[in-house]
Amino acid sequence: MSEEQGYSSGMVVIAHADDAEYGCSGTVAKLCAEGWDMTYVLCTDGSKGSADREITEAELSEMRRVEQIEAGRVLGLKDVAFLGYPDSYLQPTLEVRRDIAREIRRHKPDVVICQYPMRILDGGWGVGHPDHMAAGEAALAAVFPTARDHMTFPELLEEGFEPHKVAEVWIMGHPEPDIFVDVTDHMEVAVKALAEHTSQTGGRPYEELLPRMKEWRRGRSVGKGMLYSESFKRISFRR
Repeated sequence: MSEEQGYSSGMVVIAHADDAEYGCSGTVAKLCAEGWDMTYVLCTDGSKGSADREITEAELSEMRRVEQIEAGRVLGLKDVAFLGYPDSYLQPTLEVRRDIAREIRRHKPDVVICQYPMRILDGGWGVGHPDHMAAGEAALAAVFPTARDHMTFPELLEEGFEPHKVAEVWIMGHPEPDIFVDVTDHMEVAVKALAEHTSQTGGRPYEELLPRMKEWRRGRSVGKGMLYSESFKRISFRR
């Protein structure tokens, strides 16, 4: 992620609004502050995750869309793309792969950050959301080989989207990370972005969200010489 590598753009592919804010918003805030062009690609419409029996799917989807756009403004994102697949039903289909590849070809990121495409059966949230795994698998397939090869989904070429080779993928939530990004100076922005997702945080203010987020980031930093960090598994496509 260093300037020495010549990277200047990144893309985060996730299933839902708030997935990136919980998983990698410190890293995104850091990269935006360093001048990277950062984009989000949300695979689902966010229309299911609510216990409110009065709200409609359309209303919830629009609420999540607005919240994600506002979070992106806090972080300094260049763009947020919404693929609009039904929440809770996401699968790593050819259509999802194609649509992610279209955004990769459109924005040409050096680095793609995605979700872990497998279950970690360690209890609690570790069981994994099926949408997260599907988004991770589809993103990896979109990076390699779909976005790279001009004869895969030729309609993309007909639409004017030239092939693009992503240099690296960083996987969130991997059980064996090998990248630790120091986000100590960017926690405030990261948590302010999370606070924009009021429908998912219970409307808790920034001041209430900050201690828990610091606790999570601190746990990943033990022995790394950092106060707060976010961790990833790197896959390099550069020889």
